[in-house]
Parts: sequence; structure tokens; C-alpha cells
Amino acid sequence: MAFLINLLSAGIRSGTAILFATVGEILAERAGVLNLGVEGMMLMGAVTAYGVAYSTGSAWVGLLAAAAMGGLLALLHAFVTITLRADQVVSGLALTFLGSGLSAVVGAPLVEVAQAPRLPAFNIPLLADLPVLGPILFQHNVMVYIGFLLAPLAWFYVFRTRPGMELRAVGEYPAAADVMGVSVYRTRYLYVVVGGVFAGIAGAALSLAITPLWVEGLTAGQGWIAVGLVIFAGWNPLRAALGSYLFGAIRRLPLDLQNVGFFLRNPTYGYFMNMLPYLFTIAVLVIGSREAMRRRVGAPAALGQPYVREERGK
Repeated sequence: MAFLINLLSAGIRSGTAILFATVGEILAERAGVLNLGVEGMMLMGAVTAYGVAYSTGSAWVGLLAAAAMGGLLALLHAFVTITLRADQVVSGLALTFLGSGLSAVVGAPLVEVAQAPRLPAFNIPLLADLPVLGPILFQHNVMVYIGFLLAPLAWFYVFRTRPGMELRAVGEYPAAADVMGVSVYRTRYLYVVVGGVFAGIAGAALSLAITPLWVEGLTAGQGWIAVGLVIFAGWNPLRAALGSYLFGAIRRLPLDLQNVGFFLRNPTYGYFMNMLPYLFTIAVLVIGSREAMRRRVGAPAALGQPYVREERGK
């Protein structure tokens, strides 16, 4: 029981960063824009948060700086894909390469610095003392608690509010949304930038709370996991939360199994288990790339397609 409690608690903690990135990508893709630059934005968010927190002495200022950095990089992607109508896959990949390389260069001096301030961790009074559920759900850092609220609020916004309806309309049938007075370009710009803000926050959650440090490649592919989870979740924020925590637990499992006798005698199996989240992500991306499968799992109909108002009636 203690092993299971520790695994689930650690899974929720490590899955929180994936959750922020996944919800942000869901919002962008619901608007019809695919952004494969999540990994790069997370890396830049992580290094920005750590550097600013170390310089200012405030983790909260670092978090805000990371959100701004993610938003700026997403704005670049929005300009290239929405205004210039460039290929969204190519632009997203370029953004990942940019974020990976730039974070390594900018973050090099931060590898040797002293510990930057962390975002606070605290127990929820009374609830933290509950057996089993207490240590799993109510003994975490502040980003985990914010994550608990994020998924249901995002679901309510997307499926139960008028702005959410407009967002889905832009992603499904932008020409019809345009006719009804919804600005397709403005909506897509807005949600691509919001998605970048969430990716930056996800990076900050890693460097200031979940694994409070900076090393090159800190995200270790979690941005790609977030992209795959969007398909796995069917573009639904609530399912994204379940998937994020599941992936967090899977990523944590090899570490917790290190002291088990079987894995001590056969370390190769531990390396194989480290591969499982990424193998699953690749499988989801391959399956989701098929047009028929995308329609079946609920992908926005206009995802990845540039909108040209002059061709609306064609």
C-alpha cells in the first residue's frame, strides 16, 4: 500500500507539468492550429523561470516570466502559420529546435548556480490527514493544486460557455464562424498564445516545483507527450488530466522499482520501462496522423488548415 501511495502521489506531481502543456495545446488545436513546438516552449519556460527566480529572489516572478516567454514564442508561431500561412508542422518543429537550442545556450550559466527559490508546497488542512487520499491528493506544491482546478475549468469553458462555443466553431468550420461574426484570425491568435502561456507555465512548474533545478533538456520529451495526449484525450481537458497523471505515474514507476529485487538483478527491464511513455506517445501520434482516425477520435475538422477569408465561398 505504501508503494502504491508513493507511486500515485509522485505520478500526480510529475504529471502536473504535462497537464498544463496538454490543456494549452488542446485550446490551440480547438482553434484549428497545430503547435508541435510545445517541447521548445516548455524548455524556454523552464530556463526563464529558473533564471528570473534566481535573479529576483521570487519564484512567482519567475513563473510570470515563463508564462510571458511561452506566450511570445507561441505568438511567433501564430504569425508564421496564421498570417503567413506557413505549414504548421514545419513551424512547430522549428519552434521546438529553437527552444531546445536557445535554452541550452541561455541556461548554461544556470547549471552551476545555487538553488533558485521554489514555488511553495503545503498540505491542505484536515484533508491532508485523510488515510490514503491525504498523501496522494493533498500534500503537494501549489502547482499541483492549480492543476486540479485547471482541467475542470477548461472543460467548462470549452463546452459550456459562449466563448468556448466560438472556439470550437473556429476549429470545426471557420467559414461559418466568420459569417456569424466571429473573428477567425483573432480567435486563432488568442488561443495559440494562450497555449504558449500554458506551455511556459508547465516549464516553470518543472524547474521551480517538481524538479527544482535547471539542466539542459530538463523536460526530457514531456512536451511531445503532451502533444500525444491531446489525441489520446480526444481534445477533452478532463480526459487530458487523467492521461497526464497516468503518464506521470508511468514515468515515475521505473524509479520506484529500482529497489525491487527483480529489477536490481535485471536492470535492463528498468531501461525498457523508461521507454514506455515515449513509445506510447509515438504510437498515438502515428495513429492520430491518419485522417480517418482523427475524425473518429474527435479532432477539430479544420485542424492544421490555414483559413483564407477570400476563399470562404469556394
